[in-house]
Amino acid sequence: MDSMGFRSRLPRLLGIRHPIIQGGMSWASSSPALALAVSRAGGLGVIAAGPMRPDDLLTAIRAVRAGTDAPFAVNVPLYNKRSAEFLDIAAAERVPVMIGSQGGPRGHVERFQRLGAKWLHVVAAPEHAVKAEAAGVDALIVVGGEAGGHPPPNEVSTLVLVRAVVKAVTIPVIAAGGIADGAGICAAFALGAEGAQLGTRFLMTREATVHDAYKDTVLKAGIADTTLVGRQGLPIRQLKNAFSAQMEAAEREGATKEALDALFKSRSLKDAALDGDVTHGKTEAGQSAGLIDDIPGAEELVARLVREAEAMRLRLAGEPA
Repeated sequence: MDSMGFRSRLPRLLGIRHPIIQGGMSWASSSPALALAVSRAGGLGVIAAGPMRPDDLLTAIRAVRAGTDAPFAVNVPLYNKRSAEFLDIAAAERVPVMIGSQGGPRGHVERFQRLGAKWLHVVAAPEHAVKAEAAGVDALIVVGGEAGGHPPPNEVSTLVLVRAVVKAVTIPVIAAGGIADGAGICAAFALGAEGAQLGTRFLMTREATVHDAYKDTVLKAGIADTTLVGRQGLPIRQLKNAFSAQMEAAEREGATKEALDALFKSRSLKDAALDGDVTHGKTEAGQSAGLIDDIPGAEELVARLVREAEAMRLRLAGEPA
């Protein structure tokens, strides 16, 4: 049993107290603060390597390790042109948990497992989950259509996708997408998952290193205020704004793929996350933004999620809270 009374292999597998994973979010967790706070609280904090310079990644890893003995993770997007360098740094520093995304795990898993690390892999389809399991990954993070950032292009929901993957594999599954509170965590376990990853909810904490304007915009968002942008390629889910309206207009008007690609690349997450341009930047957030109404500290949030999930489990079991 885990800390919330659910059956989960993750606490033993990863050395964490709670099967709660903080999503690896570019800029928001591309620094030590958020990962450190979550790991201290008993969850799995994640440093997002994607936009980092290699030296900054090394500094962040060492800062988290200096601040806690608890396990933490580094998320490496495998398509990134610096991914080989990121992986070398993580291996040299013996990072305890690696999270691979946007690429195949084969060729990486054995290297890190020989060092004693665990490899979690992000997938968005049952067929990818089966291939990742065959490659030897330790667990899967299954991201449904509600998620911010890069959800599955086919938009299959977390409710359906997680259940399909659980039926297709034998290793632990971590549900992601649309989860913002203990009720969502409880729902993930009802689907057969053994943990939950929360991105937008941890974006909305004091330790997340994004511009205040970004957090303010997410705080005001409703559940219908996100959209998928860039459907012609690798889409992102972001809050509706002038940039998303421009993209949608170009798609309606039949713009060429080249024109759409150029427009899509003309704006970035950095514009919103670092510069605070929430009107024209890629203000990435999941549908769960509409369930969030505060910006707590990350350690406080983890404790709250555990309480809420346990209370919901007891309610469903017909037991007094």
